[in-house]
Parts: sequence; C-alpha cells; structure tokens
Amino acid sequence: MTASPAEPAPRHLWLVVALVCTGAFVGQVDATIVQLALPTLGKVYDAPLQHISWVALAYLLAFASFLPIFGRLCEMLGRKMLYLVGYGIFVAASALCGLAGSLQELLVYRFVQGIGGALLGANSISILVATVPSAQRGRALGYFAAAQAVGMSAGPALGGLILDGLGWRWVFWITVPFGLLAMVAGAWLLPSVPRRGAQRFDWGGMLLIGPALILVVSTLNHLSSWGLLSLATLGSVAGSALLLWLLVRRERSVPAPLVNPRLYGTPAFRSGALASVMAYALLYAVFFLMSFALEHGYAESPAQAGLRLALVPVALGLTAPFSQDLKRLVGARRIGLLGMALCLASVLLLMATLGLSPNHHLYDTLAFVGVGIGLGLFIAPNYNATLAAAPADLAGGAGAQLNLMRVLGTSLGVAAAATTLSARLGSGADAAHGWMSASSDSLLAAVRQSLPVLVVIIVVAAVAARATVRPAHAK
Repeated sequence: MTASPAEPAPRHLWLVVALVCTGAFVGQVDATIVQLALPTLGKVYDAPLQHISWVALAYLLAFASFLPIFGRLCEMLGRKMLYLVGYGIFVAASALCGLAGSLQELLVYRFVQGIGGALLGANSISILVATVPSAQRGRALGYFAAAQAVGMSAGPALGGLILDGLGWRWVFWITVPFGLLAMVAGAWLLPSVPRRGAQRFDWGGMLLIGPALILVVSTLNHLSSWGLLSLATLGSVAGSALLLWLLVRRERSVPAPLVNPRLYGTPAFRSGALASVMAYALLYAVFFLMSFALEHGYAESPAQAGLRLALVPVALGLTAPFSQDLKRLVGARRIGLLGMALCLASVLLLMATLGLSPNHHLYDTLAFVGVGIGLGLFIAPNYNATLAAAPADLAGGAGAQLNLMRVLGTSLGVAAAATTLSARLGSGADAAHGWMSASSDSLLAAVRQSLPVLVVIIVVAAVAARATVRPAHAK
C-alpha cells in the first residue's frame, strides 16, 4: 500500500514514525514484562501453572484472534480513528489489570487489553507505509524494528525492577502514561487516510478464527491436567479440528477472506510460516521456563532474574541486523540451520547444568546469549525468505500473516512450556499447585526435564526453514 497524492501530508513526518514506534515499544514491553511476573502472580493468586499461564495467553489469543479482523475493518473504515481507539482500549485495560482483585478479573482485562493491542498491530505498519515516502520508508521500518527490539529487551529488566520496588500492579500501570501520551499525540499528528470504500467483510471467518485458535492453545495448555486420552482432551482436539476445517473451507469459498488460503498454497510460504511460529514458540518457552527456574528454583529476586533474562532479547537484537550479511557468506539454506544449531547447543547446555552445577550463573548466561544469537540469525532471514515466497499480489497480506504467526507462536510456546512443566511436577489436584510447594531442587529438576520440548521446537524450526529456501535454489 502506498500513499496516494490525495492523502494529506502529515504535520511532522518523523513524529508520526515516533508515535507508531512508541506503540511497538509498549507492546513488546508488555509481552516480555508479563512473562517475568508470572511466578509472582502465581503466588499472589495461589494458582496452578495452567491457570497462571493464561495471564499471558489471554492477551496473546485476543491479539491473534482479532488481528486479521481489525486488519480488514481498518481498510474499510479508516485507520486513524481505529488506531486511537486501540490505544484507548489498551490503556484502559492496562489500568484495570493493575486494579484486578482476582485472577478471573485479571484474565478478562488481559483479554480486553489484547483486543486493543490487535487494533494497534493491525494499523502500525500500514500507517508507516501510507505516511512515509518510499525513499525514506526503509529507514522508518528500521526504527520500528528497533523499537520492538528495545521493548523486548527492556521488558524483563524493567519488570524485575518494578516487581522488586513497586509491586506487581505497576507491571501493568507502567504502560498507561505512554499510551495516554500517544493518544494525545496521535489525535494531532496522524493523517486521516481515506477509506477504500465499500468492501465485503468475511463475517463467517470472523466467527470461526477466534474460537479455533483459543481451543487449539487451550488443549495444549491443559494437556497435562486433562490427560492425553481423556474425554476433555479428545473432545477438545476434535472440536479444534472441526473449527479449523470449517475455517479453511470458509476462506476458500469467499471473495475477500480474512486469511487468504492462496498464501498457504505456496509450500515455501507455508514452511516459512511454520518456522516463524516455532522461532517465537522457542523464545517465549525459554522466558516461561527460566522465569520459574530463576525466581523459584534459584530464589533470585525479580530484578536479578529480569536482568539475566534480558540477555536473550538483547543478544537477538544485536545479532539480527547482521544476519543478512552472514546469510550471504554461509548461504541461505545454512543460515537457519546455523541459528538453530546454536539454539540447540544452548538448550543442551541448560539440560546438562541447570540445578546440577555450582557454576550455573556462567552456564545460564552462556545459554541465554546463545539462544538470543541463534534466534537473531534465524528470524530475519526466514522472514525475508517467507515474504519472497509469497505471490506478488499478496505481499501485503503475507506480512500480516507473519505477524499473526509470531503471536500464535508465542501462545503455543507459553502453553507448551506450562503443560510440560506441570507434568514434570506431577499429576493430581495437589500437584497442580506443586510449583509453589516444591523445593528448589525439585523445581529445577522439573524445568530441566521440560527442556526437551525446546529441542523438538528447534528441530521443527530448522526443518521448516530449510524447506522455505529450497525453491529459491531450484529456480
């Protein structure tokens, strides 16, 4: 999408870029800061792992479910108004999260917060593309990516300091002033991009996509407590399969689908999307498991744990800009394998030392940096290869789908880590709360025994990424 001559010029071009980058920063801070707060929130609400994991999942699933819906509505109704509405919902829900008196209230407010986040996510890149002239667009998108990286890096460290100094409620309140400032600035700065006019809306897809995603992730998140062959698990799997089948059938039959099935008809795009899901699943599974290992297993303060976990996104952010240069040196098919090999070595180091070595600080640090560098080498080349594999007329939709895959991967990573850790701590009603009563050694052993799920994620990501670039060599 490019700006048309009829569109009004923004009052201050780079202030618009700064405004959109603020939204990217706040979104990534929120995503990582809540991961660090999960052990604290579990103790506050005396909640089992599968329940407390929903503090992260409620936001992520709302974001993923509403992102394609809002992407289409924003094209139909105009972006400025809905972008500001998104900020308003996000800010109000953030304030309510900090006031929550029960876990149930917190989950409702987190879901609403995710709806606001989806409105921001559906608009951010499109506003940049529509506002910034093509000659300066690369620079603007670079700032946007940097804001995301800084937010992801700042989240754990900032969250640890807030948890130690101010309490868990400020984990949610900290984003409120940024959001209020952005709303005021956006009302003044953002140009009113004209609507595209009357378009068909995929109401059936809207009704199917959210329940399908929520049921898939719920099944994975509660697998350990339900049991692999229980009626609840089998019914949930059957329901998930039915909803996904209906969604695919619906999207193939409508002229303007929310999720264009033609994108996923391209094998290379399909593989790249899967690789993107696995990369973010790995990142947030590491955040989830190691938050509990550091805070409960090693009895580190949230500030200490946050500073150490921040090594992962910092290493990722510092490595990613150089991944394309290294890709030219080692080849498109090897860069993904190199990144995942480094992640695998780092996870194996954790498996060999977590709770077993007196030098765990050194080994943990090496592992965190290794995972960050590995993902930094993996994500950007895979993203570019996946976009290149998309049909030219669907390039815009391809970017939106990869954003959706990122959020879905985050959800699956949290769910997989939660259900695996819960299973390692035991089964039964008492074991559901076992992570709080478990000794340090027992919890560290459970985390260590949960790490093989990361190995599975790494292998799937490597195979998928290799398949993504294969057609490029065949041409």
